[in-house]
Amino acid sequence: MVIPRLVVAAPASGSGKTTVATGLVAALRRRGRAVAPFKVGPDYIDPGYHALAAGRPGRNLDPVLVGEDRIGPLFAHGCRGADIAVVEGVMGLFDGRSGTRGHASTAHLATLLAAPVVLVVDARGQSRSLAALLHGFRGFDPAVRLAGVVLNRVGSEHHERVLREACDEVGLPVLGVLGRHSALAVPSRHLGLVTAAEGGDDARRAVAAMADLVDAAVDLDAVVRLAGSAPELPVTAWDPALAVGAEERRRPVVAVAGGAAFTFGYAEHTELLRAAGAEVVVVDPLRDERLPERTAGLVLPGGFPEQHAAELADNAALRAEVARFAAAGRPVHAECGGLLYLAAELDGRPMCGVLDARGRMTERLTLGYRDAVAGTESALHPVGARVSGHEFHRTVLEPGVGASPAWHWRGPTGRALSEGFVSGGVHASYLHTHPAGDPASVARFVARCADLAS
Repeated sequence: MVIPRLVVAAPASGSGKTTVATGLVAALRRRGRAVAPFKVGPDYIDPGYHALAAGRPGRNLDPVLVGEDRIGPLFAHGCRGADIAVVEGVMGLFDGRSGTRGHASTAHLATLLAAPVVLVVDARGQSRSLAALLHGFRGFDPAVRLAGVVLNRVGSEHHERVLREACDEVGLPVLGVLGRHSALAVPSRHLGLVTAAEGGDDARRAVAAMADLVDAAVDLDAVVRLAGSAPELPVTAWDPALAVGAEERRRPVVAVAGGAAFTFGYAEHTELLRAAGAEVVVVDPLRDERLPERTAGLVLPGGFPEQHAAELADNAALRAEVARFAAAGRPVHAECGGLLYLAAELDGRPMCGVLDARGRMTERLTLGYRDAVAGTESALHPVGARVSGHEFHRTVLEPGVGASPAWHWRGPTGRALSEGFVSGGVHASYLHTHPAGDPASVARFVARCADLAS
């Protein structure tokens, strides 16, 4: 495939990647471009803002969760109908999975996509030292093509002039200069930004402000020329129907929780469910009092139910229906926030009571990739199935009894750990997985739904 593309990276987190990447997507769209937005890694929040900016799904690219060989095909799939792609990086340019030499880093993704890199630098407190920083980043890995710089949080015209001279010393063009714009701050909380779905009009205004800033401060024509310098990418686009081996079968209704409380899902999950034969219907546990008619399976993705616990608890009708649905042995796939919704209570408020467990917020962040093995036969996995997933939460569950573990893995010290719940048709866990990395689990889930719906 041939598509103009670039990667927006930074020396470290907090440098302004999201502002620049989201602003680029929105500003290019204003100019009539069809922009395909992507995010490196397992992040669910930034893609929501990308989607607002682009008017199409924001997608993730993560070699740990889907495998290195699927990155190019998934990228090509996400670029269908687009004429330029913007990829926002994760953390610092060379920061990848712990214990590896940059695997799943932004640099790794840039090399897999043969994409030029624009480095967003927080220039506060720097002058000529910027030249040394850029020299080091450009020379660290010759496979990474560092092609331009956006200077962020520049304090004055004199500061800008000194920084431009530093960039000239190392021969890197300055594509844009952003001042210190506190008005662009997006509301945040314990796991990062407030999601776009929750932000509503505030999120849309933030995206518009990012677009205004980038349109005024960045040379968009130069950015487009740089993206157009990317070479042909020898890949075939990923096809969800081929991934699940789609065939003629009954069309069970699969309800997928959405709305403000359940926003942590991948676009490819819904595409795979449909390709496997499901009729996907969104249900909002904050508002809907019934599951969709003829529901045969339920997907409860992650999100922030802890921020909406009172409203979820008030919707007693849907909580009771979910409990009856699970008690009947129907397939339920719950991850992280979905797991909390199935618990007996969350921070003292009643949830669905499907699991004999109680959730509560803590100050401790649990974060990291996990190489997991399925511990119990379920609607998703046979025993022994191996997946790569990601944990990201500040809640804990105080479990009771009556369920088998969903997963086994080894912690950082090598200690064997068990996690999650499998009971009847329920598979519930803190582990986030990317269905494109294991499409067989989606096909298995839909087939189970179809069997039980007949």
